[in-house]
Amino acid sequence: MNVLNTVSLNVFRTASATRIAQTASLAAVAAAALALAGCAVGPDYQRPDLTAPATYPHADVLAARPAAAPAPSLDTWWLGFDDPVLTRIVQRALAENLDLAAALARVDQARAVAQEAGAELLPQGSAGASVLKQRQSLVNPIGKLSNALQGDRRSVTLYDVGVAASWEIDVAGGLRRGAEAAGAEAQAAEAQHLGVRVTVAAEAADAYFRIRGAQRRIAIAEDQIATNGRLLELVQLRQQDGLAATREVAQAQALVAQARTTVPPLRIALQTQLNRLDVLMGATPGTYARELDSDGSVAATTAAVPAISAAEGPVALLRRRPDVIAAERRLAASNARIGVATAEYYPKVSISGLLGFESLQANTLFTAKAFQPTIAAGLRWRLFDFGRVDAEVKQAKGANAEALANYRQSMLRATEDVENAIVTLTELENQSKELGTEVDAHVRARNASEDAYKGGAVSLYEVLEEDRLLLTARDEQARVVADNARAAVATFRALGGGW
Repeated sequence: MNVLNTVSLNVFRTASATRIAQTASLAAVAAAALALAGCAVGPDYQRPDLTAPATYPHADVLAARPAAAPAPSLDTWWLGFDDPVLTRIVQRALAENLDLAAALARVDQARAVAQEAGAELLPQGSAGASVLKQRQSLVNPIGKLSNALQGDRRSVTLYDVGVAASWEIDVAGGLRRGAEAAGAEAQAAEAQHLGVRVTVAAEAADAYFRIRGAQRRIAIAEDQIATNGRLLELVQLRQQDGLAATREVAQAQALVAQARTTVPPLRIALQTQLNRLDVLMGATPGTYARELDSDGSVAATTAAVPAISAAEGPVALLRRRPDVIAAERRLAASNARIGVATAEYYPKVSISGLLGFESLQANTLFTAKAFQPTIAAGLRWRLFDFGRVDAEVKQAKGANAEALANYRQSMLRATEDVENAIVTLTELENQSKELGTEVDAHVRARNASEDAYKGGAVSLYEVLEEDRLLLTARDEQARVVADNARAAVATFRALGGGW
């Protein structure tokens, strides 16, 4: 039946020698409780073994890729790009990012909770003093008694000084399991802080390469606008000489306008990423934009994508990926909470004591007659509660099963992130090589078609078509170069680099 039974045992002791027997009984109760307090109910935590492949499916492809720079340390992977501007941006973001500051504050909170849970295992002490002045009623029971003993004395002053201590003996280990759970949660918060650090570094680098890519694509578009403008001037001169029709002039003008229409979307993307980067660095949008005012052509073209090693395989993610570490620590915390819930099946024993002085006169307060010690022991046991403890234990076990599933899922997602990043990086590098070949071919074809047009061998349409194809290929090449650097950043992030 679910009726809450509370059994309370209070043993009081004064300075009188007649209470020695009671004190001996209390000592026996305390000794028995301490003997039981050596155990902790609930399962002891063991990190589950996760079956993981020895290598990534595309690890060989990653190892075979030609790299512009040697593999950097995962802790500071951004140095491998050999770009001082990128290094400065990442370091500034790690120092000033507000999400990172908030994550650090959450770590401090979790540590404080763990400290408080640990303190629950220790006795608590307090000291107090008071002076009470009261004008007593003469017609209530206490007033009548006081009046009979002391005469018509209604004003009373009571002085009280004392030191008290209490201690809940952790008989079943519930407090220890609670401290264990809080400690694991604090470690999970620390891992989450590291995860935010990894994310901030990767997001700052991603925004930087997006900016450089947009700048490079704008420069390509403007260069193509200038080239098409010179072609328009050539057609207009030929029209004046009667060698070109009005239709050809209009076609050349349309090509110049078409090239110009590609610039506004790129400028929007550029400004968006500049604002994103400022926020990542904890600044108002527009604060650091002037530092990246250059067109970015050199940085985007010669970005040294470093070598990346995944030789340790998926098993390394267990100790490198902050999200996997945090999930494992939450699993440990949920396991400890099973013990916290199970401890409610057992009695709770507490001991408290008071050493104090109480007197009606200040001059007799600190005397033997005013000395008023008290000691008490308490026992509380939930004998009948209609299955409430059973439900709490089931809930704790269910939360533990959920945490185990989340831990396993975090490992699968981490492996997926790495594999996706590796495939993206290697395939983008292959695409970049082919685009380089395509751009070279379009440059030769465009120059040849313009020469042929000047000689009257081909129509203007062929020159305009080659101009269009060349602009498309160069723009795509610049985009892929930037995306290739971003894919390398994503790979370092997936591997858990950055802390």
